[in-house]
Amino acid sequence: MKQSTVMRMNYTLMNILVLAFFLFPFLWMLSASFKTQVQVLSSQYLFAFTPTVKNYITVFKEYDYVKFITNSLVVAVVSTAGALLLGLPAAYAIARHRMQYFAMAILVAKIIPGITYLVPWYILFNQLKLVDTYTGLVLSHMVIGLPFIMWVMIPFFESFPKEVEESCWIDGCSRIRTFFQMVLPVSMPGIVTASLLAFIFSWNNFMFSLILSGEKTKPLPIAVFNFISGNAIHWGALMAAACIITLPVVVMALFAQKYIVSGLSAGAVKG
Repeated sequence: MKQSTVMRMNYTLMNILVLAFFLFPFLWMLSASFKTQVQVLSSQYLFAFTPTVKNYITVFKEYDYVKFITNSLVVAVVSTAGALLLGLPAAYAIARHRMQYFAMAILVAKIIPGITYLVPWYILFNQLKLVDTYTGLVLSHMVIGLPFIMWVMIPFFESFPKEVEESCWIDGCSRIRTFFQMVLPVSMPGIVTASLLAFIFSWNNFMFSLILSGEKTKPLPIAVFNFISGNAIHWGALMAAACIITLPVVVMALFAQKYIVSGLSAGAVKG
């Protein structure tokens, strides 16, 4: 009994240390967003300071961050929806017909560093007049999001009992109707998990946006550079912008936590 108590205390202490290690940068960023430039640069105001919302006013009024939020939201939502529209049927076909070679090709596409696409993408989209357009950004984000969604969903569809589908076919359901009314609802935890992770990738993407975006389609990660110049860095406004970028992802993760946990665990088990 005493040994189990000591083990629980050790686990609790380890969890607290790990949590503190990962939360400290976020908490520092959050507190810095309510500080002045002098307070951010001085260790004297690390914990004791008078909060101010001037940084958030600067972000929205002087730099028009509503426009950048809209750009990021449009690209993230459309690219995730497009990847789901193409990826779910493709993953189902690969799982049901045991197309292992296609699965390996998807894995290769998934692990290739995104930076290798930059020059070909820019040359191609520049020729097609798609630089600084939503279409170019959406297609480039789908290059990573589509293989990711397919790779996450293949184990889900493989674990779905084929006998259930066959019983639906006997009752007169077509394959398409069975897929949409039977397979997809049961696989919803995996779909939510894959969608959320693909959305986060698109929302936080920097490399593709740096090359393919412009003044009309500049998303949040690129807009952060507005606070960095050769002479100084406006730390307070920079941290406020970073909090704005982080907040939607944190809120989505908190609300979809149940689906994420069940999705990642269920997809790893085949029935």
